[in-house]
Amino acid sequence: MSFLEAQSLDVRYGGIRAVRGVDIRVEEGETVALIGANGAGKSSMLNAIAGVLPHTGSVYFNNVDLSYRPVFDRVKRGISMVPEGRGVFGRLTVEENLLMGAYLGNSQQEQDTDLKMMYEFFPRLKERRRQTGGTLSGGEQQMLAIGRALMARPKLLLLDEPSMGLAPIMVEKIFEVIRGVSQTGVTILLVEQNARLALESSQRAYVMESGKLSITGESRELLHSPEIRRSYLGGGD
Repeated sequence: MSFLEAQSLDVRYGGIRAVRGVDIRVEEGETVALIGANGAGKSSMLNAIAGVLPHTGSVYFNNVDLSYRPVFDRVKRGISMVPEGRGVFGRLTVEENLLMGAYLGNSQQEQDTDLKMMYEFFPRLKERRRQTGGTLSGGEQQMLAIGRALMARPKLLLLDEPSMGLAPIMVEKIFEVIRGVSQTGVTILLVEQNARLALESSQRAYVMESGKLSITGESRELLHSPEIRRSYLGGGD
């Protein structure tokens, strides 16, 4: 069995069947992208894996069936999520936001070590560590959200639209960080509207359409697929 495996995953809310019997797998150490148009079901899929949305079907992580386990249990087992919209605590300082990610009970020494690592990943956060989260730019808040998720020492990082609403220069910086996190051995499942960057930053990818998977393959091959170029990369044959 794969490190992460979803089988016959189905998600319904508000009378809408957002995910329709989807199977995916992610191997340990991989970065896998999930791309598709708005409303395709990508974020619903990620939220179901994180335990935020109820679902039918099975989610296996590290050989454990998580299907009926709550969010905190999934976090405890090594799954961290950076949600769309970032979810930064606006009235807490940058450092307090980061420490919220370590709420599962890391020792003080581990927290200090992890904080130092986050500030090495994100020098800008170190400069602003006493500022409140609400005063940061969108890109800085995204850095903070990723850093907070990493403070939980995840084995699997779920990223939902990390480039949304960011200036191009900041998007490049965020994806530079994502590639750096991958190089530390963290497994990543990435939902992203910028299909080109998502494919360039992953080993494999799935394409979702109307709640179902339509295409899957190696990312480098999909980058050159005429169908993908036409539909998602703004190019022709």
